[in-house]
Amino acid sequence: MSLTGSAYQDFLYYLRHGNMVIKIIIVNLLVFFTLKLMFVVGFLAQNDAWYHQLLSALQIPAVPSLIIKKPWSLFTYMFVHEGFLHILFNMLWLFWFGQIFMLYLGDSKILPLYVFGGLAGALFFVAAYNLFPVFAAQKNAALMMGASAAAMALVFGAVAINPDHQVGLILFGLVRIKYLAFFTLLLDVISIPTGNAGGHLAHIGGAAAGFLYVKLLQAGYDILSLPRFGKAGKKPKLSDLRVSRNDTYVRMQPAESATGKSVRRNISKQDPSAAENTDQERLDEILDKISQSGYDSLSREEKEFLFKFSNNS
Repeated sequence: MSLTGSAYQDFLYYLRHGNMVIKIIIVNLLVFFTLKLMFVVGFLAQNDAWYHQLLSALQIPAVPSLIIKKPWSLFTYMFVHEGFLHILFNMLWLFWFGQIFMLYLGDSKILPLYVFGGLAGALFFVAAYNLFPVFAAQKNAALMMGASAAAMALVFGAVAINPDHQVGLILFGLVRIKYLAFFTLLLDVISIPTGNAGGHLAHIGGAAAGFLYVKLLQAGYDILSLPRFGKAGKKPKLSDLRVSRNDTYVRMQPAESATGKSVRRNISKQDPSAAENTDQERLDEILDKISQSGYDSLSREEKEFLFKFSNNS
C-alpha cells in the first residue's frame, strides 16, 4: 500500500473509531486546510475576493441583525481558524483537557459541551459588543472565529469535576489543573483592553459554560441531555458526581447516555457490590494514581486498561 493510501486508511480509522475529542480535532483540521487550499487557488488566480467572502460568512458577527441573516455562523465559527498558531494552541488545549474530561464523564458529553461552550462564547462576544460603549465604533465590523471558547468549556468542565487533577509540565513538574485554568482565565480578563477583546470575552463565556454545566450535573440536572423518545415527562437518569473519601478526585455513580448505554458503572468503594468487580477496583486504583501523580505516571498496561474501560463503559 502506498504512503498516501496508508495515511488515508489511518484517517478513516480515527474518524470512525477515534474518541469524540479526536473527531472534533479532525473536523477543525479539515476545515482549516480546506480553507487554506482555497486561499492558494484564489491567490494563484489573482482573485481571492470570494475566499474572504466565504471566510466572513463562516465567522460570527457582533451585530444580532447580521446573525439572523446567517444563523449558521453561530456554529461554524467554532470550527474555523485562519492562523496556524491559532488552531495549534486551540487543538492542544482541546486534546489535553478533553482527555481529562473523558476520564470522568466519558465520550458522549464531549460534543454537546463543546457546542454549548461555543454558543456561550458567542453570547458573551455579542452581548459585550452591544452593551459596552467602548466597542460601539467597532461593533458593525467585528467578526469572530475559532474554537477557543468551546475548548475552554472542556477545560473548566474538567476543573469543575476534579480541580486537583495533576498534569506534568516541563520545568514545573506536576501542576493541578485548577491553577492552569484560572491563570489562563486571568490572562484573558486582563488582556481585554490590549487587543482581541471579543476573543478574550468569548473565552470567559466558554469557561463559565463548562463550569456551570458540571456543577448542574453534580446537582442532578443534565441540561445537555436530550429526552428519550417515548418517555416524555420522565426525568432521565443523570450522573451523580461525588468527591471521594480523600477529596482528590470525583467518583461517578451509574449514569445513562441518551442511548441508554451505561456511561460509567459504580466505582464507590462504599458499595459492597464494587468489591466483587475487579475491573472497578482496578479503575479505582488507576484514578487514585492519576490524581496523586498525574496521567504520565501510569504504566503502559494501566493506560491500555483505562482506554479499554472507557470504550467499553
